[in-house]
Amino acid sequence: MGEKHLIISGLELWQWRNAAVKAACATDVPPTEVDWLLQEVAGLDRLALRLESFKNWPQIQMQLPLAELDLLWQRRLNERLPVQYIAKATPWRQFKIAVSNAVLIPRPETECLIDLAVAAGGNASGHWADLGTGSGAIAIGLADALPNATIHAVDYSVEALAIAQANAQNLGFADRIRFYQGSWWEPLTFLKGQFSGMVSNPPYIPTSTLPSLQPEVIDHEPHLALDGGADGLDCIRHLIEISPIYLQPGGIWLIEMMAGQADTVRELLQNQGSYGNIQIHSDLAGIERFALAYKS
Repeated sequence: MGEKHLIISGLELWQWRNAAVKAACATDVPPTEVDWLLQEVAGLDRLALRLESFKNWPQIQMQLPLAELDLLWQRRLNERLPVQYIAKATPWRQFKIAVSNAVLIPRPETECLIDLAVAAGGNASGHWADLGTGSGAIAIGLADALPNATIHAVDYSVEALAIAQANAQNLGFADRIRFYQGSWWEPLTFLKGQFSGMVSNPPYIPTSTLPSLQPEVIDHEPHLALDGGADGLDCIRHLIEISPIYLQPGGIWLIEMMAGQADTVRELLQNQGSYGNIQIHSDLAGIERFALAYKS
């Protein structure tokens, strides 16, 4: 593909933007997504967009041809393709995380997991696990917040791991994070009993409620990362059961869960018998979304 397809005039892009905003409003897609997308694929900043000053620029360098951007935008409107998959990126904490439909799009509320892990005050220079790493966002957040720790990131999906590894490489954490293909703790048996902490955002949606999720989620995001079984707690149950073998005494167990699951998760942790100081934490919207416990 010649470079010339990637250069367009400001006027042409301005006209496309106006049409895209109008179409968004007509189909209940947030019109702010248009400008976010243009920041990503055309390198425009918020000010140029707000003042529409780019309209007079003779040339704008695009990351993909306008015709292709327009086709993807039509899919956003008609097929509810998430805008993050169009931009192939999403902001998360202070990072830009690359994403594809092989990984769950990292959510803003998941950022709290990193702050909770740090506040929990575990051994910041030990081994930490990110189980079900997806895009690698949590592993990268941990590596950044715990500069002396070694992060072990596991995912079942080979495609997801490729993206996670590219993210770690691009953001300068390749030497701090080790990646493994497999199911939950399985690839980490060689470090049994040695982990200072485990963080996970596992699948936690009950199978029967999957069809009622937004089409953006259920039609495009990987079901492996969403489906938590009949009551949504299959993976969480497994992590509660197996993790004590891997954690040091005082090791941190920390997961994200769904609204309404906190009481059951607290009970499961208590009944397992290996955990103490069990805590439930809310996200910024006040939803009980995180469970934290210490291996006794």
